[in-house]
Amino acid sequence: MLTHGQVLARFGHALSDPVRARLLLALRERPGYPAELADLLGTSRQNLSNHLACLRGCGLVVAVPEGRRTRYELADARLAHALGDLLGLVLAVDPAACAGTDGCC
Repeated sequence: MLTHGQVLARFGHALSDPVRARLLLALRERPGYPAELADLLGTSRQNLSNHLACLRGCGLVVAVPEGRRTRYELADARLAHALGDLLGLVLAVDPAACAGTDGCC
């Protein structure tokens, strides 16, 4: 059983990489397939695969087999809401934080 601090640390680790953060935001919008997500994020499929493995390990993303393909989605619908709340909090604290930042918010 993880403590609350350990759970938050895992979430922080997941968000600490810009590709993983953008991946979570993409999955917040809708589930996706690895090739499409890699293209969307402008990264290689191998790099994306490594990030998806990290997010699965953190318990934030699940893989849903669909025949020969695998669809990825947020592990819990409440995570989409939490990410939105977190973005709102960051913007409320420092509205300039995302100004001019590529791919932010």
